[in-house]
Amino acid sequence: MNDLTSHTRIGLVAATAAGRRHADTVAVAWPHARLIEGESVADALRTAWERCDAVVAFLATGAVVRILAPLLGDKRSDPAVVVVDEAARHAVALLGGHAGGGNALAEDVGALLDARPVITTATDAVDLPGLDTLGWPVQGAVAAVSRAILDGEPVGLVADADWPLPALPPNVRPLPGDAPEVGYRLLVTDRVVPLDERTAVLRPPSLVAGIGASRGVPAAEVAELLHRVLARAGLSPASLRCLASADVKADEAGILSTADACGVPLVTWTAAQLAAVDVPHPSEVVRAAVGTPSVAEAAALLGTAGRTDDAALLVPKTASAMATVAVARHAPRGRLAVVGLGPGAADLRTPRAVAELRRAAVVVGLDQYLDQVRDLLRPGTRVLSSGLGAEEARARAAVAEAAAGRAVALIGSGDAGVYAMASPALEYADERIDVVGVPGVTAALAAGALLGAPLGHDHAYLSLSDLHTPWEVIERRVTAAAEGDFVTLFYNPRSRNRDWQLGAALTILAKHRPPDTPVGVVRNASRPGERVHLATLATLDPAVVDMYSVVVVGSSDTRLVAGRMVTPRGYRWRS
Repeated sequence: MNDLTSHTRIGLVAATAAGRRHADTVAVAWPHARLIEGESVADALRTAWERCDAVVAFLATGAVVRILAPLLGDKRSDPAVVVVDEAARHAVALLGGHAGGGNALAEDVGALLDARPVITTATDAVDLPGLDTLGWPVQGAVAAVSRAILDGEPVGLVADADWPLPALPPNVRPLPGDAPEVGYRLLVTDRVVPLDERTAVLRPPSLVAGIGASRGVPAAEVAELLHRVLARAGLSPASLRCLASADVKADEAGILSTADACGVPLVTWTAAQLAAVDVPHPSEVVRAAVGTPSVAEAAALLGTAGRTDDAALLVPKTASAMATVAVARHAPRGRLAVVGLGPGAADLRTPRAVAELRRAAVVVGLDQYLDQVRDLLRPGTRVLSSGLGAEEARARAAVAEAAAGRAVALIGSGDAGVYAMASPALEYADERIDVVGVPGVTAALAAGALLGAPLGHDHAYLSLSDLHTPWEVIERRVTAAAEGDFVTLFYNPRSRNRDWQLGAALTILAKHRPPDTPVGVVRNASRPGERVHLATLATLDPAVVDMYSVVVVGSSDTRLVAGRMVTPRGYRWRS
């Protein structure tokens, strides 16, 4: 479920018994959705339009168009509208596809009602990123530039820094700022620039406004000073990343109200943190009042990450009667998404993983995992592929790309943090990079679901690969799991060159639990060739196990119930 269906008011409008049944299904599933009544269907639809953030109408498309046409205003503020037919065969994103979240709402309604979502937004239809879907404000000739991108016309990309943009099609070509004019332009800048009918502007989150204020400062004074300072410097308020201040101002209503009006968070720092920042205009009066010689300038330079080496003070502190504002520009930070793809099946891949793959301009991964997701990547995505055994090289490559300011996805199977790529990558990722972790369904969870409920109580994951961990360490850990009576899961259990370690580990476990302890082997969980094998500690033949397998050894409490492994949660076991 997306943010629209989770956090906003959704009005449901229906005219027939069948439509009401479908509306009831939606209302039961989504707590923020409710059926809107009226003297007529038209009245109900108008009421939903006026009072709700989104509308799902179980009506004919033509009727919805005729009723709502006189009410249309601005796509940035009008509610999204999805129309569902009488038989719930189609969910049509009629209005607010991108700006209002209508396309995502149609997808969610379709999933809920088993209806086919109908998306007609041009960029979605041809799998290109819409300029209004990149997560940043966009201004100017958005429709014209989007049309040019769709038509394959040359579009010049002029960015004042290397911002981590998603993959763009080849007709969008980076140009230096002083390049000759091209037909259409896409600018990425925080500066106020002249707009025309062939230029769109993306506003990156580059600016931090530091705010100092007296207690009880009016919100109007803070807002007026902030916008006056930005205007004089030729900077766009749409590029504000946050407001920043001292932690003693964290509850200052005038500052909080201004942050809310700008649609940005308020970040606060302690007096000690602010005092450690070298600023051009320190004040002993301020030090005496709040324990630091600077609030506005120091907070602007600290920004959101607490680093000043990537910041430049554009506007020194400027004061009004009760407020002070300074503005700093922070350099772009690369973006590294570490993505777990799950055990292999497409329907066990999370929507967040898919979104991050489509957000990336560079995707790095093992060749066989990349083959699973190539169809999800946007045109123009650069793919860095490598074979088995190159984990460190892949991690370094992904970090290097992100450090250069790009949007990168580093993929791994299962969960990227479990015997996968997150750990080696984050060993190299420094403060220049924003890291996004995307959890995935692990092989252990996929295997456990196929075996029954073997993970119902405490369990331990262990890798039997001694390529990077000495066997003496592995042996000690297996012994600890055996003595602790944990359900034990073995990753990397057996390969052509490592054919004795599994047997040795099972021998250790057998010293601490009965020979009839259930053991499950799952090979290729959720992938072609999936196989589930049940045995016991006494009967398991290690030869059935390979590197595509997960071995699950039960605890002394684990039982077989109707052919399924079950480990009780500690409640009284059924006699």
